[in-house]
Amino acid sequence: MTSTERFQDLPLEEVVGDRFGRYSKYIIQDRALPDARDGLKPVQRRILYAMFHEGNTHEKAFRKSAKTVGNVIGNYHPHGDTSVYEAMVRMSQNWKLRHMMVEMHGNNGSVDGDSAAAMRYTEARLSPIAGEMLRDLNKNTVDFIPNFDDTEPEPTVLPSRFPNLLVNGSTGISAGYATDIPPHALHESLDAVLMRMDNPDVSVDELMTVIKGPDFPTGATIQGTDGIKQAYETGKGRIIIRAKSVIEPLKGGKSQIVVTEIPYDVNKANMVKRMDELRIDRKLDGIADVRDESDRTGLRVVVELKKDVDANGILQYLLKNTDLQVTYNFNMIAISGRRPTLMSLPMLLDAYIGHQKDVVTRRSRFDIQKAQDRLHIVEGLMKALSVLDKVIKTIRASKDKRDAKNNIINEFAFSEIQAEAIVSLQLYRLTNTDITELQNEDKELRKQIEVLDAILKSDKKLSNIIKKELLEIRKNFAEPRRSIIQEKIEEIKVDLDILIPSEEVIVSVTKDGYIKRTSVRSYSASNGTGHDMKESDFMLYESPMNTQHHLLMFTSLGNYMHQPVHELPDIRWRDLGQHISSIIPLEQNESIIAVIGIENFVDDVNIVTASANGLIKQSKLADYEVRRFSRTFKCMGIRKGDTMIEARLLKGDEEIVFITHQAYALRISLTEISVTGIRTAGVKGINLKDDDQLVAMEVISSENPSLLIATQRGSVKRMGIKELEISSRALRGQLILKELKTNPHRIVGAKMVANDEIIVLSTEKEHKTALLAGSLRAADRSSNGSFVTDEKKDGFVTHIYKDPKAEIE
Repeated sequence: MTSTERFQDLPLEEVVGDRFGRYSKYIIQDRALPDARDGLKPVQRRILYAMFHEGNTHEKAFRKSAKTVGNVIGNYHPHGDTSVYEAMVRMSQNWKLRHMMVEMHGNNGSVDGDSAAAMRYTEARLSPIAGEMLRDLNKNTVDFIPNFDDTEPEPTVLPSRFPNLLVNGSTGISAGYATDIPPHALHESLDAVLMRMDNPDVSVDELMTVIKGPDFPTGATIQGTDGIKQAYETGKGRIIIRAKSVIEPLKGGKSQIVVTEIPYDVNKANMVKRMDELRIDRKLDGIADVRDESDRTGLRVVVELKKDVDANGILQYLLKNTDLQVTYNFNMIAISGRRPTLMSLPMLLDAYIGHQKDVVTRRSRFDIQKAQDRLHIVEGLMKALSVLDKVIKTIRASKDKRDAKNNIINEFAFSEIQAEAIVSLQLYRLTNTDITELQNEDKELRKQIEVLDAILKSDKKLSNIIKKELLEIRKNFAEPRRSIIQEKIEEIKVDLDILIPSEEVIVSVTKDGYIKRTSVRSYSASNGTGHDMKESDFMLYESPMNTQHHLLMFTSLGNYMHQPVHELPDIRWRDLGQHISSIIPLEQNESIIAVIGIENFVDDVNIVTASANGLIKQSKLADYEVRRFSRTFKCMGIRKGDTMIEARLLKGDEEIVFITHQAYALRISLTEISVTGIRTAGVKGINLKDDDQLVAMEVISSENPSLLIATQRGSVKRMGIKELEISSRALRGQLILKELKTNPHRIVGAKMVANDEIIVLSTEKEHKTALLAGSLRAADRSSNGSFVTDEKKDGFVTHIYKDPKAEIE
């Protein structure tokens, strides 16, 4: 151990408390909360000062943002460049600040939450009003402190010729404190300052005659003047911000809600997405489409409604359930006297007025000193011109500049400063007219000193100067109010009839793609029979569902369709239904191969799909949720020559069995298959021979203990699943039929069945044979089963499916 090492045995609580206390003090004072005087956080102040110091002002050319960020982090703010650039970008966003501090060329983000372009692409400079924040900074108006490495001074506060904290507001979170101060109209804020200066005892009610309330850069409507008054009196209050919207009639009894202004700090893209999700999730039946039609001319979000829908009812629901209406909570905390303080409106105004008095006082002292210094030089020059010949003679007799200065100081009693000015004088200044200019300057300087001295000696004159400058700012920068203020908070009344009615229905989809939903009444009246189907068609899906549920339909080309049940055509049971191609266009050779009904898109289940080439994949059900229902979406990357044959909703830990055309079967666990994204092609589930293909993927369960297979020759076999050993994926599997040399059996379909289930075999000649699964005796793997159809008479078997309503011959 070296002699300099020292160990301290301290309680952990004491050490953590001390360190966290220091950290908290820094975060509160020097990072997250604004100063009550200029309304800026340290990073914002440093950005503005760095741009001002480098001459990157509004009357000069734009400069790369990266250069400014480099100056800020190199000289004043030793933190990440990203955080500095983001702060700089925010000061340039006209939907965040009521009056932008920074002008930026290039992509500076959007109200949709898009990030700005990288700092190497954008260019920036101070805005004209930011120049007013920094005006007179070089006149010793504020205190400067050394920067982090003691190489440069930086201001502790800016002169701030307008009340920036009120005008632009602030938001921030520090240790133990948070702040939310809304933006206000510039002219109203200045009027409040002037009123407070005229009457230091003015009440909040009187102030609110000029400063009506917040004025957000995004406009919208503010409701609740009581909340504004409470906030101005105490620093805390609550208001409602409601989007500006109109209901426009359309042709055919339709209408649309058009939103042109949204609440402050709301992400428009997320708001539009949420509105569309209400339509997707079937929580609002009356919405036909939600579109964001915003462009460079302004914000415009359109909610198109279906025919004869109560637009006002829909609007009320959207206000209640989306960010079309939000609550804003005032929490006006700022750093005042180096302490975080919950400030009322009078306290904010007083902090600003006190700061301005200090700034103007210090500026006046600076200007007096500068005028006195110049007056001293002018007096010296005038004296020198009165004895010019003697002065010139003395200078010519001197050895050098220093000697000349000493000689005229000794000879004529000039001061060091006056002597320097005389010896530095250019020859052309010795003309006769110059004495007149000096006399005029002397007069002007004495007058200026007198005026400035009067300001320092009179509080009234000091206040008048401040008022004059504030009125000048008001004249140059005031803009009309954007937000409308309403006294009362309007109660939202949502009519439940506009929501999707919860109705139990029967949903059916046939193999040929005919789809419908049927009322339980119509279904019961027909006893679930008498469905008008083509002879070759059969029911692919039939199940009781709710109008608030969802239907997923999978196609042979690896696509899927998401159809909300309440949007399905409502057709009576005995009728055929509507073909899916009239709802969603399909490819010419595309057909529906599987249908899954779900209540909602939960995270804990997966969709498992398989293709004829033996590929398998599983993806989360939640990934299948979409916002638009008018087209198909890719769910499996199918290569040319391949087709998707099956889709199932599973937990992901089940056992499945693959059955191939050439009678190979492979039993594996789904835990071998990783969960992947929705557009992937999948992995090899079974290793096929070159001329073989997968015909079925069945899930093994205790409810369906047997595997029933059917061959093209009309032979059917039922075998216990125990006949198949559990194996690994991508293997060939076991043969489950005896291979014949002539006219061999080839499997066309397979189902996991219970004894009481009815299976139907459909042939190419549209002959259908129904049989009870339990009527078949269990056979071993080498058996070729029993013939149930005549291939010569009925043709080859093409399909096998379950049908609980089929009649057994």
